[in-house]
Amino acid sequence: MKAQELQTITDLQHNPEPLVFCEREIPSPGPREVLLRVRACGVCHTELDEIEGRTPPPELPVIPGHQVVGRVEYCGIGVTAHSVGDRVGVAWIFSACGHCDFCQRGLENLCADFRATGRDADGGYAQYMVVAEDFACPIPEPLDDIESAPLLCAGAIGYRSLQLTALRNGEPLGLTGFGSSGHLVLKLARHLYPDSEIFIFARNPLEQKFAMDLGAAWAGDTTDTSPTGLQAVIDTTPVWRPVLAAMEHLRPGGRLVINAIRKEDTDRDLLAGLDYSRHLWLEKEIKSVANVCRSDVREFLKLAAELDIRPQIEVYPLEEANRALIDLKSGAVRGAKVLVID
Repeated sequence: MKAQELQTITDLQHNPEPLVFCEREIPSPGPREVLLRVRACGVCHTELDEIEGRTPPPELPVIPGHQVVGRVEYCGIGVTAHSVGDRVGVAWIFSACGHCDFCQRGLENLCADFRATGRDADGGYAQYMVVAEDFACPIPEPLDDIESAPLLCAGAIGYRSLQLTALRNGEPLGLTGFGSSGHLVLKLARHLYPDSEIFIFARNPLEQKFAMDLGAAWAGDTTDTSPTGLQAVIDTTPVWRPVLAAMEHLRPGGRLVINAIRKEDTDRDLLAGLDYSRHLWLEKEIKSVANVCRSDVREFLKLAAELDIRPQIEVYPLEEANRALIDLKSGAVRGAKVLVID
């Protein structure tokens, strides 16, 4: 099969082609595993973190990609959840132990044995992949293959972030950063909280216009002052600077939810400027988002199908995965990026 392989940790600024396009053997599914013929795979900022060494180290060489849509090609021994031809998706959660206290409480995202698709096991930048049947999520109609890919991470993690805000209808929401996840959160929040105004903070004027086109009440730069106090802010940026700004935007009792697996170190010295009275006083909260659970993926896919939430996408062939990553790194983003695998 054809695949894009990460063989070494590298800096994209100096190495614009971090992935090696290669031939691999088609993997064989073990007991209770399914072989997928991949149709599409979303390109996520987490891949940049993985390639540049900001996540726990991947098991190299590895095939990246954790927003995978495909059809079941073959079922291993004992598979009962899926049949050949079923359309399924694989998200960031590749597996968890299923037995620890976190897993038993439905918090498998916090499991010490959590394994990530495309980091700890081969992912979807390839024509085929193998996954345990319980971690392959059915894709509901009428979502198509390519549109479904970003929903598996950008959408699902955005859904989890929105839940963690504890927002109530009518309370104002801020979104800092407006890429793949941000634009899906805006669409979802407008349905779930129809009386809540949504305020967007993004550096790129094109992203600001995109947000207004999708129904934001206001859009400005990440350095701008919010026109009103916000009950919650979801931060999807890879840097620290917007975190302090977001804390100043919050009302008393407000909550900042940081939706980023890692932050870049370029401006972390700014945290020395954290001021208790301006940023944390009056019971403001900071909460991080860690991974996703299968329930997040399945619930969001169901909502997306019911509410007709579809991402804006840019499509690339598998052979141009490196170009998609560089476009993502440079901020040339409008919605989500998806690799189409023939």
